[in-house]
Amino acid sequence: MTTTVTDYYQPGWRDQNHACPACEWQGSSRQMEMELHDEQTEYTCPQCEYPLLVVMHPSLQEVKAAADAGNEEAQQQLAILAMAPRDS
Repeated sequence: MTTTVTDYYQPGWRDQNHACPACEWQGSSRQMEMELHDEQTEYTCPQCEYPLLVVMHPSLQEVKAAADAGNEEAQQQLAILAMAPRDS
C-alpha cells in the first residue's frame, strides 16, 4: 500500500519504516529510489520499484507557516528562496 504524506513538515516521515507488499523489502525513505515531480516526490522500493511513499510538496504558505512555527528546515528553505534572483 502506498502511503501519502500531505504535511511535508510532519516529523518522522523520512525515518518511518515501510514494507513492500510486492517483494517484502523493508526500509525508510532514505533507502528508497526517489523521483521528483512538480507537486510531489515519489519513493519506490529499491528492489522492485513498487510505489511505497508519496510526499506532497508544501506550498509557499505552508513553508512560511512552518518557519513561523520554528521549523528549522522551513526556515532554511525560506532563506534559499530569499537568495533567488527575482524578475523585475
